[in-house]
Amino acid sequence: METSLLLQNLKCSGCKNAILKRISKLDGIKNIQLDISSSKLSFEYTSHNALEGLRSDLADMGYPISGESNTIVEKTKSYIQCAVGRLSKE
Repeated sequence: METSLLLQNLKCSGCKNAILKRISKLDGIKNIQLDISSSKLSFEYTSHNALEGLRSDLADMGYPISGESNTIVEKTKSYIQCAVGRLSKE
C-alpha cells in the first residue's frame, strides 16, 4: 500500500539523511521518498505493523507526524538527529 505522511521538525538535508538511513532499515517499508520543502514522506508499506513501526521510529527521532504531540523534547531530538545526519556520509 502507498501512503504519504507530513512530518514535523524537518529542516534540512541532515534531517533527511538521518530519517532515510533509519527507516530504510525497516522491514516492510520501501520506495521511500522525502521532500524537505513540503515535509512530505511518501512510501509503500506491506503491513499495518510496518506502518506503526515507522511512525514510532519517526517519533523517537523527533519527527512526529503532523497533528501529533510536538513538545520541546521532540524538537530537541530532531536537532540532534539533524546534526548526526549532516555528519553521516552514508
